[in-house]
Amino acid sequence: MLPLYVVNNYGQFNHLILRALRDLDIDAKLIPNTTPVSEVREGCQGIILGGGPDISRAGLSHEYVRLGKPVLGICLGLHVIAQEFGGTVQSGQKGGYGAVEVTITDHDGILQGYPQTMQVWASHADEVVTLPGDFDRLATSSICGNEAIAHKHLPIFGIQWHPEVSHTFEGHRVFENFFSICTGQNKG
Repeated sequence: MLPLYVVNNYGQFNHLILRALRDLDIDAKLIPNTTPVSEVREGCQGIILGGGPDISRAGLSHEYVRLGKPVLGICLGLHVIAQEFGGTVQSGQKGGYGAVEVTITDHDGILQGYPQTMQVWASHADEVVTLPGDFDRLATSSICGNEAIAHKHLPIFGIQWHPEVSHTFEGHRVFENFFSICTGQNKG
């Protein structure tokens, strides 16, 4: 079975994504965001776009989104997905990292098994302000209207928060759900 690829977009938590996956016994590999598209297409069963400081440093992440693989975007990864499909990303109302209470509005797919509200660790220096047309909103908060999104027809998901850090309630569940989607056990 092919591994999941975690795309390093120079975020401070990307190594924690890899660690979280390994702790769940999910085969994963951290790759630079300059990895040739052909290698990504052939080498993995799913892609996690990690966070990073600036979308201009996202390398080939925009191209990875269109490979027909399941994709999970975390923070900056969410922004890459939104932009690639026609959404708008702007500076958020609240920058920096901190605790945020999110409300789950759709429990299918990537957020399956979560309660209606939960505490997460997020940065809102930038955020998705206009949802792409082919996407549904999965979660919101008092400071961000698009905390989590999903493509209506493709296994492509994005979350603003960081499930890889201990401050996020049951963050491991996002990775378990994504792995189930990648392996066909959960259709998203």
